[in-house]
Amino acid sequence: MAISASSTQQLLVEQQQHILVLTLNRPDRFNAISRDMLDELSRKVVEADKDPEIRCIILTGSGRGFCSGLDLIDINDRRDNEAKHGERDQDNNRPARKLFDLRDAPINVMWHCDTPIVCAINGAAAGYGMDMTLLCDMRIMSDRGKMAAITARRNVVPESGGTWLLPKLVGWAKAAELYYRGRTVGAEESMALGLVNAVVPHDELMNTAMTWAQEIADNAPVAVQTTKRMMRMGMEESYDTSVDHLMMHLQGLFQSEDFEEGLKAFLEKRKPEFTGR
Repeated sequence: MAISASSTQQLLVEQQQHILVLTLNRPDRFNAISRDMLDELSRKVVEADKDPEIRCIILTGSGRGFCSGLDLIDINDRRDNEAKHGERDQDNNRPARKLFDLRDAPINVMWHCDTPIVCAINGAAAGYGMDMTLLCDMRIMSDRGKMAAITARRNVVPESGGTWLLPKLVGWAKAAELYYRGRTVGAEESMALGLVNAVVPHDELMNTAMTWAQEIADNAPVAVQTTKRMMRMGMEESYDTSVDHLMMHLQGLFQSEDFEEGLKAFLEKRKPEFTGR
């Protein structure tokens, strides 16, 4: 089962066996997020998570930056256009405001995705772009990479899960320092803070990400995805509830073909060949 082609050149899609590489592709704007990019990213993450052939996703950016955040110029143009040409009813009133619906937004589909996501941070990740890196399971940063917690400098907030995720990664005080001061930190400080798993030379970034992704893909996919789901759910569960859920999943894994293959490979001292069954 192959992943469908991207509907926009702003998101490149490449499948390498069990690994899907998604590349933000607006290098002239440091991969600032447009509506088309946002929508296609959501669709591809959902599609990959439903595809049993995809065992790991790599998210990266093209050019010199990973993602400079939401495209403020695009947002401003949309606002100006709505002000000039916004739809109105027969009494010249604007339509009633609707509640936010974030169910299909990348910030939610990435959070609920059971397929592991490795982020290859090739340059600066700012605002929404930084939040997207935090939603990935692992972050590998080029030695040219940066994390820019600069939302307060634009009179906005880290609306994409950052205020929930960052304190859990680095602690309240460090998260407060980054956000309140609007700090930008380089690769080595990102590593020291625990924002990233590894810093590598820029030219080795994608090879390293592919190596990590292949190691993930070589493992039993259902076990990996179940572990991710249990870790995610465990953040909001008691210890006893989490253990109970784990035992329920374990019973199903014991009855799978992959459990038999893992046991047989161990006894035969060979590499297992998992099928996801």
